[in-house]
Amino acid sequence: MAKMNFGGVIEEVMTREEFPLEKAREILKDETIAVIGYGVQGPGQACNLRDNGFNVIVGQRQGKTFEKAINDGWVPGETLFSIEEAADKATIVMCLLSDAAVMSVWPTLQKYLTPGKALYFSHGFAITWSDRTGCVPSKDIDVIMVAPKGSGTSLRTMFLEGRGLNSSYAVYNDATGKALDRTLALGIGIGSGYLFETTFQREATSDLTGERGSLMGAIQGLLSAQYEVLRENGHSPSEAFNETVEELTQSLMPLFAAKGMDWMYANCSTTAQRGALDWMGPFHDACKPVVEKLYASVKSGNEAQISIDANSKPDYRAGLEKELAALRESEMWRTAETVRKLRPENN
Repeated sequence: MAKMNFGGVIEEVMTREEFPLEKAREILKDETIAVIGYGVQGPGQACNLRDNGFNVIVGQRQGKTFEKAINDGWVPGETLFSIEEAADKATIVMCLLSDAAVMSVWPTLQKYLTPGKALYFSHGFAITWSDRTGCVPSKDIDVIMVAPKGSGTSLRTMFLEGRGLNSSYAVYNDATGKALDRTLALGIGIGSGYLFETTFQREATSDLTGERGSLMGAIQGLLSAQYEVLRENGHSPSEAFNETVEELTQSLMPLFAAKGMDWMYANCSTTAQRGALDWMGPFHDACKPVVEKLYASVKSGNEAQISIDANSKPDYRAGLEKELAALRESEMWRTAETVRKLRPENN
């Protein structure tokens, strides 16, 4: 483990230099890895493991997703099976189903989790709120996690570019004495950049907070608020969108992603610097109580229950599509379609 200084706090992380791919292959050379579910995380993790030389099979129910797996090179009866058959063949069962699907499949899946196998997740939801999900693994299997800090699409894209997406990892139960080695080997195998330790509970609470907060919920709320104020004060859709979204995503995000917010500030106009420094405090003070309320709701299990209840409704998909359609058809995101077409790379 490498000791790294994160803002004055020393943490240990595992890098690919310390845990090379050859070591990961050696640890898992006798394992059969079954990726259960080929939706969000499944394709990226399964294909990266396969390309890195591991013995991987996929378990997926018949339908559009099954056909997607075939299109990605998985062969029915050879490397592509039903969920039950793949779980039976595996020594490591990578449960990459959605949280709602995990709950429905769990009674079937656990039949195949025989002593000595490993049950792998990429999200701590099912285990952290097991009293609500019903997912309670037996004590005679390893229960482990590697959680990439991004989508499965990003994991795959960065892998093909020769880069890695950072991941957290955790061991919930070590029945075999080799749970940690299995975890780190899988983390390297799926193409992680570096790996940092967490727990199932910490991962689940930070993940739900992030999704509802700065990664998705809060950013949409902030962008739409600014766009609306500009439009209400006579600015055109193009001007409002460029000042709210386009400049952020295309110009400023790459700058602070590369070298930090201070560096990005230093490379903006003095007018922008002064305004940003003056207004970051009021935005912080306005937002922190909301984030605190959000975190409390996540930690209490309330957000998990809301998700479980919503996903359990028979008409959930129809309702979700209606909500997403409303977002898609809003003026701001219809403006985005035109702006994207006008980008130089699209002309």
